[in-house]
Amino acid sequence: MSQFSLFLGKEWREQARSFKLVWVPLVFIFFGVLEPLTYHFLPQILDSVGNLPEGSDFTLPEMTGADIYASLTGQYQTVGLLVLVLAFMGSLSGERKSGTGTLLYVRPISYAAYYLSKWTAAVLLAVVSLWLGYGMAATYIVQLYDHVPAFSDMVLFLLVLAVWISFVVTLTLTASSALPTGGAAGAALGILFIGMMIDSLVGTYWTWSPWKLQAYGLAFLTGSPDSGDLAGALVMTAVLAVLLVLFGILQARRNAAKAKV
Repeated sequence: MSQFSLFLGKEWREQARSFKLVWVPLVFIFFGVLEPLTYHFLPQILDSVGNLPEGSDFTLPEMTGADIYASLTGQYQTVGLLVLVLAFMGSLSGERKSGTGTLLYVRPISYAAYYLSKWTAAVLLAVVSLWLGYGMAATYIVQLYDHVPAFSDMVLFLLVLAVWISFVVTLTLTASSALPTGGAAGAALGILFIGMMIDSLVGTYWTWSPWKLQAYGLAFLTGSPDSGDLAGALVMTAVLAVLLVLFGILQARRNAAKAKV
């Protein structure tokens, strides 16, 4: 536990020095602010720059609060995931390449504490950034849109999304422990987007999947998700995350010898 605390403090200092504590939340906050404002002012934007023929009438569908959250979730599902992968793809591989890891690996360290400290710091930063983004969106949604989801539904939605984001971070860190930085980014993004493609093709038959969590979370805002499918997806995600963590710890120990001297 003492090693875990020391490593965790090191991770927070590293995140502060690299400004991850600033720019990662700011990206999520930016899209959280941009999404509701864009849809609210879209008719005026089209009128001013759309070059529509005179007398033409272009009517946009009325958006509800749930629609804005769904659209924002789509943004986070692409840009947000890319930001998280780029932020954490070098968490372990970068230390091996820069030689920083050599200062650690020559000591009798616990690789479980080493990996889990990085996992804890990365997951906390990612989840808090996600929640800040939705929180900023909520401040505009409650003022600009009707049919705002209930607070209890929002809490459940955010908890489900936090599980999904934690899985993304776990996959990225494990890739970083096993591969060089560029390979880690490619592997993490490849697995994530291939999973999305498979889900879009056979998602009806693939209900217990981490890639279903986004849809199940959004269902809280529009109705109620299938409790059995949601529970199955959560359990499957937890099992896969534990396996990834164990594999990441093993790879961190195995690749310690590859650290640059």
